[in-house]
Amino acid sequence: MSAALQTFDLVKSFGGITATDHVDFTLAKGARHALIGPNGAGKTTFVNQLTGVLKPSSGRIALMGEDITGLPREARVKRGLARTFQINQLFATMTPLEMIALVISERLGRGSHLFRTLDRDTELVSQVADILSRFRLDDIMDRTIATLPYGKQRQIEIAAAFAARPSVLLLDEPAAGVPEAERRELMRTVADLPADVSVLLIEHDMDVVFRFATRITVLVNGRVLAEGTPEEMARNAAVREAYLGEDAHV
Repeated sequence: MSAALQTFDLVKSFGGITATDHVDFTLAKGARHALIGPNGAGKTTFVNQLTGVLKPSSGRIALMGEDITGLPREARVKRGLARTFQINQLFATMTPLEMIALVISERLGRGSHLFRTLDRDTELVSQVADILSRFRLDDIMDRTIATLPYGKQRQIEIAAAFAARPSVLLLDEPAAGVPEAERRELMRTVADLPADVSVLLIEHDMDVVFRFATRITVLVNGRVLAEGTPEEMARNAAVREAYLGEDAHV
């Protein structure tokens, strides 16, 4: 299976600390892949290099076969790399309809005229309606995001990232802080994403990881400790010792 996203010998150092230590990683096209590891393993630093927030000390990053190592964040998004939004105060005052419309409008190059043309732009309206329906947000599309349950807010983050039409979607702990009942709906939404969107899930909740991922990479001290299927990782003695614990099960 060909690769959607790859890193080659990726290194990131901060002074005398190596946060990403010669990481070779492949996210296959259409994959449902999870990246796990204890706190301080280097997961956030690794993802920040993928998205362009941080520049690697050395090594390369490729998206759909293209070297994107030197590209800024905006250029990576345009090429199909999306990361879940963090809803700040600005977005929190919007409705799901407005937020999804804003993302799509920016992608279509109509950002500055969004609210003047929304009711007349049939292409934009059609795409917004499709996203709201796909993510089961129709019934709350006119409510202010800040007033919605936290699980719904995380669902909107994923919907907004998906609205950018990514080929690769990075989900950074989407279930963190979400109550169990809302978590099931959230992960059902993620599982329903189209097969042509490759998904990398960064998550601490191992129940979520084992239910979602078909492949898992374990990062410890900035290095890849192991990689394989959920079943293989649950049986791996080194992974158990470093992260999962003896009670791990699939």
